[in-house]
Amino acid sequence: MDFVGDIGCTPNEKCEKPKFPAKFCQENAFYEERMMATHIGKAIDPELSQKIATTIRFLAADGVQKAKSGHPGMPMGCADIATVLLTRVLRIDPSDTNWFNRDRFVLSAGHGSMLIYSMLHLAGVLSMDDLKQFRQYGSKTPGHPEVHDVPGVDVTGGPLAAGFATSAGLALAERMLAQRYSDDVIDHFTYVIMGDGCHMEGLSQEAASFAGHLKLGKIIAFYDDNEISIEGSTNIAFTENVNKRYEALGWHVQDIDGHNHDAIAAAVEEAQNDPRPSLIVCHTVIGRGAPKKQGTASSHGEPLGEEEILAAKKAIGWSEETFYVPCEVYDYFKTRRAEWAAIRKEWDAKLAGLEKSEPKAAAEIKRIIAGEMPANWEKARPTFPADPKGMASRASSGKVLNAFAAVIDELVGGSADLAPSNKSEMTAGKWNGYVSAGEYFNRNIHFGVREHAMGNIVNGLALHGLIPFGATFLVFHDYMRAAVRLSSIMHCRSIWLYTHDSFYVGEDGPTHQPVEQLASLRAIPRLHLMRPADANEVAYAWQHALSRKDAPTAFAMTRQDLPTLDREKYACACGTLKGGYVLSDDENAEIMFIATGSEVSLALSVAEELRTQGRKVRIVSMPCLDLFREQPADYQAAVIPASITRRVVLEAGIRQGWEGYLGSDGIFVGKEDFGTSGPYKVLAEKFGFTKEAVLAKIKAAKF
Repeated sequence: MDFVGDIGCTPNEKCEKPKFPAKFCQENAFYEERMMATHIGKAIDPELSQKIATTIRFLAADGVQKAKSGHPGMPMGCADIATVLLTRVLRIDPSDTNWFNRDRFVLSAGHGSMLIYSMLHLAGVLSMDDLKQFRQYGSKTPGHPEVHDVPGVDVTGGPLAAGFATSAGLALAERMLAQRYSDDVIDHFTYVIMGDGCHMEGLSQEAASFAGHLKLGKIIAFYDDNEISIEGSTNIAFTENVNKRYEALGWHVQDIDGHNHDAIAAAVEEAQNDPRPSLIVCHTVIGRGAPKKQGTASSHGEPLGEEEILAAKKAIGWSEETFYVPCEVYDYFKTRRAEWAAIRKEWDAKLAGLEKSEPKAAAEIKRIIAGEMPANWEKARPTFPADPKGMASRASSGKVLNAFAAVIDELVGGSADLAPSNKSEMTAGKWNGYVSAGEYFNRNIHFGVREHAMGNIVNGLALHGLIPFGATFLVFHDYMRAAVRLSSIMHCRSIWLYTHDSFYVGEDGPTHQPVEQLASLRAIPRLHLMRPADANEVAYAWQHALSRKDAPTAFAMTRQDLPTLDREKYACACGTLKGGYVLSDDENAEIMFIATGSEVSLALSVAEELRTQGRKVRIVSMPCLDLFREQPADYQAAVIPASITRRVVLEAGIRQGWEGYLGSDGIFVGKEDFGTSGPYKVLAEKFGFTKEAVLAKIKAAKF
């Protein structure tokens, strides 16, 4: 591939910036080329096309009926869209459902999961037995599509609009990688099916605004506009003009009959040839084909009933056999699988060609596809010298982030309009600019004030193989908690960078002073919350987060300065990699302090005073409770021995989660109520976070 210069350069100009394909130096050239090479396949026999749609419709109805649980209406209404996707649109490889250049398909209306399961069965991914085990324990067909658990599912589709928002991350990742390395090897679409509920959720507004702003033209969303919700007609709560809303957000919007196969295919082709993200509004009938229940709320979230399904089948002369698939449908998909295999083979040849023409780009793509880190990346971790004044952990985090960014190209991310405060801008490495419309190769992302969408977009970037982070103030985790939870469910290597982690924010007051958020984050299974005590713990915390290939990590960083501890005097910060470690210890210690983050320095100052009184003290730094709990029992017992019963736990948050470490005699120094506005040093005194206040509590407890 001919690399000639940065975007904005003419084809013959040379520059010292990273090189990009010549076509990206010309506005909209990508889309002009796409118009000459559409991804729409040829039409199939209309009768066969309708037969495939009917097959999907009744596989869904039979699956829900057998399970006696589920949502038949949506898949029956969307069967025609699914048919066109399977027969004329999607480029996938059923023999390798993780093929990197596959089109992504996101069922944002995940309650209609029998739609995607029926599609995957016809494609040859799921068996008939899998369909018959719908919603059963341990099956490959759970109630909502689950990425990693179900082959062929790209995104967990549970909370409405979450899949749609995640698709913005998938589409952005595709553009990032294509512009960086090869738009021939990386060239696919993200297709989404969403319903009325997805549009009602505010999350869809945030994500659509983001995608429209960046002109993420490789998102094509089908809106299943059936005008029915669980409680009845959508008119009871939802009367806005969705088309106009999306047009205002910069989307290409089409309005079609969602049961007309040619209209669906034509709309997809038009969407593929438009530089904007596309919304195809498909007017459909929920439960289509059910004589008494089509178009009604009763078909939304409950089985149709055997009598209704039988009547529907009889009405069109369909076999009364449950889970029936006509032979000619199976025969067609044998041919279709051969077509998909040819598409995959063509892609393999393109990758092989890139290995010859651009070996470095090809090697980088293959490394990212394999999920491997660059060789010796850990050596980029910086070491900080002792410094009594130190720096805020948000500041040291920014330094560590850039040290790793210099060697890990796939490290990308940004902030919800707080990058200067979060210290989250990456200035190191090849791709250190900001993403903008048409210029996607950079690593920094302006998410805007869209915390919830940011969380889902980060998950999409992670699902596509990048290592992304999203940053904001810790107190605003509440705006994006659902996305953070999904990152754990989906095993995403999403990194959540939270700063301003306690009442030490000060003057901003209780709305900006997190109290319960630390405990809230620790309550999410699989998520590791890291609250480092100094710059060197920050460095190891980042190393840990980057090394977790199948789980998310959250950071809680301070606004105020923290001393950088003298590691010749105290234990190595590498103990961070075990979640907790003995920072300082006296032989035969009688009092033990367990602290996180900014309270570690407080514990050290209290311990120093106690030692002048002849007391024996152990100080444990606990940057990550969950990681510590994953260590062998003998290690945990060595760090926190049962023999030391006089314990003081210090953390600027609520007590919840610390009970097991306090024992029967422990003291918790925390913040059980909301804060207040004032200078942080004044608040520390008022809230009991001073050496004198802690010593008084120890004395009162008669330790």
